[in-house]
Amino acid sequence: MALIAATITARLAGMAAPVRTTYTPWIDESACRLDDFRAQVLCQTDRADYPYADDVRNNALVYSAAAITAADRHELQSELIRALSDGPGVVVFSDAFSPEIVDRANESFFSIIAAQREAGTTAGDHFGKPGANDRIWNAAQKLALHSPDVFAEYYANDTLAIVCQAWLGPRYQVTSQVNVVNPGGTQQVPHRDYHLGFVPGAHLAQYPAHLHRASPVLTLQGAVAHCDMPVDSGPTMLLPHSQRFAGGYIAFNRPEFVEFFAEHHVQLPLHKGDAVFFNPALYHGAGTNVSADIRRIANLLQVSSPFGRAMEALDRTAMVRAIYPALLAMKAAGRPHRDLYNAVVATAEGYAFPTNLDSDQPIGTLAPPSQVDAVLAALADDLSADELDVVLAAQEERRMP
Repeated sequence: MALIAATITARLAGMAAPVRTTYTPWIDESACRLDDFRAQVLCQTDRADYPYADDVRNNALVYSAAAITAADRHELQSELIRALSDGPGVVVFSDAFSPEIVDRANESFFSIIAAQREAGTTAGDHFGKPGANDRIWNAAQKLALHSPDVFAEYYANDTLAIVCQAWLGPRYQVTSQVNVVNPGGTQQVPHRDYHLGFVPGAHLAQYPAHLHRASPVLTLQGAVAHCDMPVDSGPTMLLPHSQRFAGGYIAFNRPEFVEFFAEHHVQLPLHKGDAVFFNPALYHGAGTNVSADIRRIANLLQVSSPFGRAMEALDRTAMVRAIYPALLAMKAAGRPHRDLYNAVVATAEGYAFPTNLDSDQPIGTLAPPSQVDAVLAALADDLSADELDVVLAAQEERRMP
């Protein structure tokens, strides 16, 4: 025993002391210095660090949507994760959506806008003056119910799926708002986005530092250009590399930070069908439309982790019922399973919780089937729309308390 004890003592003596890292539990004024922000943001994006990128434009990474289809998906997504977290925080995909599907979506969106105007509805903008522009809140659900075949085709898009899966995992939640900035429409106040970006300033310091780090990984911001967007039409103002600043949620609306943004932000001209995605902690805001005749229309995507709360409440069951015939038609036409999967994930509820575990019990698994699981199973079994209705109704009944 003495020999064993001596051996253990000798081994412990030879072990290095545990490494202790400095950890700040709260965001305080020391994390909100403009000089620190300036040093962090004023850097250059090196394209050599991102081998799948085609270009660096105004410090943002540009990828060809057509070229990345041949890339190793896992490696590409690893690169996108680095780009969005520790890199410039913004990526652009050229020709992400075909002009044909964008035009079909625009027909639906402008029809919805016309109906809103006829009804006397003014869609306010939480960062701009109400009535100055046109906005469709809950555009995803409205498009699904207005034009199910257009919705299914639009959200089958694999470029969208690649970046959403990279940032949020396989079961993300899509919401969208269509924003039309008319000629003369003024810029938004530069901001960080949902979740902590929408918390009252007086409350922000009460959230511990780890939640300031967690908030950006709960959502992914995106915008699909639904028209050509030269700089004079006011495409989104962006400040690459600003998402990494620890005190950003507290500091972003301070005058010195707003002034710095005004001096150093960039704007990326986009063609119809291009898509830009960025970390929600990136400082950004819609630009002023100084053109004479461009109604700058974009589909603003806010894609959420299933583990968080999306900003908008969607009736995903109604959306599934609306688009399911279009999904069946796509399957019959021989569309790849991946396209169907992408459309279903963008539509249905992908997370099984919260639910009533008395009636919706997990049998042989840790979680009961989600709505996504139910819809994918229905497609695999070629269930009719009426048969799917029975499945969805039974699932909803089980989930009710």
